[in-house]
Amino acid sequence: MKQIGIEFVAGLQPTEIVEATKYAESLGYYSAWMAEGHGGDQFSILTACAVATDRILLGSGITVLFVRSAPTIAMAAASVDEYSKGRFILGLASGHREMVENEHGLKYRSPMQHIREYVNIIQTLIREGRVQHAGEVVNIQNFDLWFKPFRPKIPIYLGAVNPKMLRLCGEIADGVMLTHITEDKAREAVNLIAEGAREAGRRPEDIDISALWGCSVSNDRNVARNRYRDYLALYPIRLSRYRKLMSDAGFGPQIEAAVFEADQGDIQKAKDMIPDEMIDQIGIVGTPEDVRNRIDAYREIGISHPILSPLVDEDSSMDQTMETIQACAPG
Repeated sequence: MKQIGIEFVAGLQPTEIVEATKYAESLGYYSAWMAEGHGGDQFSILTACAVATDRILLGSGITVLFVRSAPTIAMAAASVDEYSKGRFILGLASGHREMVENEHGLKYRSPMQHIREYVNIIQTLIREGRVQHAGEVVNIQNFDLWFKPFRPKIPIYLGAVNPKMLRLCGEIADGVMLTHITEDKAREAVNLIAEGAREAGRRPEDIDISALWGCSVSNDRNVARNRYRDYLALYPIRLSRYRKLMSDAGFGPQIEAAVFEADQGDIQKAKDMIPDEMIDQIGIVGTPEDVRNRIDAYREIGISHPILSPLVDEDSSMDQTMETIQACAPG
């Protein structure tokens, strides 16, 4: 059975996420992920998912390193891994400057160096039970665990969008989580990850390449597209990193026009600036057959672990989430 994951970002209560994860497991999903954002504490929710399931892998998708210390992340990861009996994947990234600084009131600086050092600290602490670290951006005199992790190594997947970060993933990560990526950009990303792996003396095929997309499913393609259009206008285009990613994919003028209208407070006009072509290339959108065909196309490129985040209407979030999970189930 082909690997496919599901990610929860917004729209569900924590208890509903647990029920949806159980349902995904019953349909053969390979993994379930919880975002870091406004939808509840990801590690608490993943722990609840762990005790309610038996087989499905569970991941943080992703944990924002700037809002937690490295030892705090290591302990949280090891705790979920214990409850899940070794089914946890730590997804890690720097997050977005807009969120770290404006929403958390924290500094966002030297993201790549922070990632490099956090990975080293977390791996060392879980493997050896203690860590001392004198780095360029993180200094820890001494930190030791007062419990023994379930495994000496927990897989770390790094979120990445730019070339330098993709190469770093190839160098130090067990897996990669791409996002909002077109087929052309996915090909480039796979090659950059492989370059980073080879430069570090690693085998590219040992790195699990996952990608996360917003997924809007309907038997009516226009309904699916409009739901995705609403999502783009309200979230990704507000973040500079995603704006650059989508502009680099060939949609610069459309993004600029949508951002301008959104900044003026006219969200409907912002939505009108987003063409169907952009939606079809950046998202996983359409009928169930459309969705399966899109996923298969990405698999051919080298995305071994597609992850779908259901996009739903506010008044029917749980029902539509379950319908999306069923429609996209592996078979």
